[in-house]
Amino acid sequence: MADNVSFREIPADVLVPGQYIEIDGSRADSGTPPIPRKIIIMGQKLAAGTSVTLVPTEVPVATPDQVVQLGGRGSLLAQMAVEAFKAHPYGKFTVIAADDLVAGVAATGSILAAGPATASGTIALYIDGTLVQVGVTSGDTAIQIAANIASQINANPDLPLSVPVAPTTATLALVARHKGECGNDIDVRHSFYLGQNLPSGVALTVTPMAGGTGNPDVGPLLAAIKGDDRIVLISPWTDSSNIVKIEADFADRYGPMKQQESHCFAALSGTFATLVTYGTGRNSPHVSIIPREGNMVAPWRIAASVAGLCALRGSGDPARPYFGMVLPGIPAPAESARFDQPTRNNLLKNGISTLRYDAGGKAMIEMVATTYKTNSFGIPTRAYFKLQSKWTADYFRYAWKVLIATRYPDFKLADDGTNFAPGQPIVTPSVLKIETIALARTLEYAGVIENVDEFKKTLLILRSIANPNQVNAVASPNLVNQFDVFAAAVKFIN
Repeated sequence: MADNVSFREIPADVLVPGQYIEIDGSRADSGTPPIPRKIIIMGQKLAAGTSVTLVPTEVPVATPDQVVQLGGRGSLLAQMAVEAFKAHPYGKFTVIAADDLVAGVAATGSILAAGPATASGTIALYIDGTLVQVGVTSGDTAIQIAANIASQINANPDLPLSVPVAPTTATLALVARHKGECGNDIDVRHSFYLGQNLPSGVALTVTPMAGGTGNPDVGPLLAAIKGDDRIVLISPWTDSSNIVKIEADFADRYGPMKQQESHCFAALSGTFATLVTYGTGRNSPHVSIIPREGNMVAPWRIAASVAGLCALRGSGDPARPYFGMVLPGIPAPAESARFDQPTRNNLLKNGISTLRYDAGGKAMIEMVATTYKTNSFGIPTRAYFKLQSKWTADYFRYAWKVLIATRYPDFKLADDGTNFAPGQPIVTPSVLKIETIALARTLEYAGVIENVDEFKKTLLILRSIANPNQVNAVASPNLVNQFDVFAAAVKFIN
């Protein structure tokens, strides 16, 4: 029977004497709710990896050891995990592995040694930014030097390439551990830092890695991570076929019926012209492309580091800039290879994010942009230019949803002015409006939105005339912006 108070768990017809008190936690939480995001590392595994392909595996503790076992030492999966874990040691990570494309081809390169050495010394060789030190003894021939280099490379199974065939000449052949385009981005060089020189009489000629073709299809991997999670995806593949699938999948997740706000991070090698061409051809608020400007470190490692940093800061404050966040362990490229300020400005205009570097050789985030530049009518827009805009809007939607879902999960709906008992679980449009304004004040205090007085004027919450069980609402939160530019004029007086 109806009463002036309606309970969730206490039956209305209980007759046995007693004190029946239900506990309701729907109003226990205050402040702004944390938005959960699952960080997913997607990459190729080696035959030695224990992971089952296309099966997501959660990594409970952010240490690379487990992922190294899952992907195999030297695998894309393991390399990406190392960088992501360094950037965000408190993250909730999931890895999903893919096999090499059967029809793919592994990238190859070579090192040609010249001798004999006229003095003893050490070769400072860098494979994907990892130092490989090779001892040289005075009198060593070119063939001996090549054999020693091959031996030292093969002694490190964490490198992304190896020398499968022991050299019998002065040339050693390098082969990527994985088939696919990623192998083309493995950097090989020597004597990078000041003071590093080849021993007298020794010369090395490096033929860059090239010829890798065929990436795994990202479609089955995306299907394997379907669910209710909001995803920060790290992808090593930037080919158009795979990126288009990620864009479409994440656009579907972003919509109002799913509300799984997800974002993909990837990195790309190339000249300014290459990067601009790529950025011009993409237009998605769900993908950020990081440039690799002559860096020794592979692009997928850079993407993993940036994604980890953004996820770390974004979980605490979706609106705060990423400017100056240091990519741990990622060295800066040579100064001659770095993009200057006008070049970086043009990259941002074309939807490519930017990095910068300090005097100590640290790589840092400058700005994380999305590739979204024009709306559905082809008109230029800055709506999703920066990742913060998307994530802050995401956060408002999530906080609003959590408020309604936790406070009024099983309430009845009535018009404003209805005369019902105070204990009845009934909500009206005016109550929802008051709750929404209170949420806006909380978000304003948390530095997520601003100008709540104007928000109140434009907020519309009313009962549907088409469906009596539905409330319709329109809100226009003014998102907090980032202090990116300080412009001033100095007008001096003598």
